[in-house]
Amino acid sequence: MLVGVTVRDLAQDAVWLAGKVVGLRVFPDDEGTMNLSLAEAGGEVLAVSQFTLLGDVRRGRRPSYVDAAPPEVAEPLYRQFVEALRGHGIPTCEGRFRAHMEVELVNDGPVTILLDSEKRF
Repeated sequence: MLVGVTVRDLAQDAVWLAGKVVGLRVFPDDEGTMNLSLAEAGGEVLAVSQFTLLGDVRRGRRPSYVDAAPPEVAEPLYRQFVEALRGHGIPTCEGRFRAHMEVELVNDGPVTILLDSEKRF
């Protein structure tokens, strides 16, 4: 899971997001229907902080990251999100905050879901 923190995010956003991730019914049941939550499927999370998710490319050719929270704000919120997942009983591993990482993943299926705490209401 890639996690981007905006300048508008607050502690309650991290907690809400963790609850949403845990409860989303996006894993297949015995019939192959997306019907199970992360918790029901016995899943785990790898949370990787990724400020580049917030790159705005509406103007020009170089992404703007003005919406990305500065590290001193983003890191505590990222950690709070991770701890909230763990608080739900979800085994959660972390990437290294502000590190250059090579992350390999397998996208099992044609589903990618974007969660944005600003669009929850």
